[in-house]
Amino acid sequence: MQEVFIHPTALIDEGAVVGAGTRVWHWTHICGNAKIGKGCSLGQNVFVANDVIIGNNCKVQNNVSIYDAITLEDDVFCGPSCVFTNVYNPRAAVSRKDEYRRTLIKKGVTLGANCTIVCGITINEYAFIGAGAVVNREVKAYALMVGAPARQIGWMSEYGTRLTLPLGGDGEAVCLNTGQRYSLHAGVCSRSD
Repeated sequence: MQEVFIHPTALIDEGAVVGAGTRVWHWTHICGNAKIGKGCSLGQNVFVANDVIIGNNCKVQNNVSIYDAITLEDDVFCGPSCVFTNVYNPRAAVSRKDEYRRTLIKKGVTLGANCTIVCGITINEYAFIGAGAVVNREVKAYALMVGAPARQIGWMSEYGTRLTLPLGGDGEAVCLNTGQRYSLHAGVCSRSD
């Protein structure tokens, strides 16, 4: 079994679960009820709150805070300084801890650097969120999203290559890197091989 690597400056509160082979880097803080899977990497200055689940093989780059009510499934990539929220309408003078909205980031999703994920949504499998995008609604599987607010401009393969599928209508495409086949039917993209 691979050992967990924890940098001497990192703070792991008692009770936190950190899976085998996970690496926790400089000045990272993991709260006591957090659950982190195997083979993950948490970069410098990452914060993981109590009510957080991080799956296996996730990569969380520097300066990312993952607040309560957020779940990352396996193989999620969080780019540097991407932002999660958990209260939709915060005010400093009003406590809204009982109003946290759950956010689910599904398997294989990429969240680009400096993107913002507004709470209470689901980003479906293998979606690709471009750098700086502001995501405020559910994202389809394999969708390529950019802008503020984020809008879909295409489709991505599981490998991370843009697919030549139309935004509307039906179609088929092959990932040029892997040969995996994808089909688009009624606005839903899926693997077809």
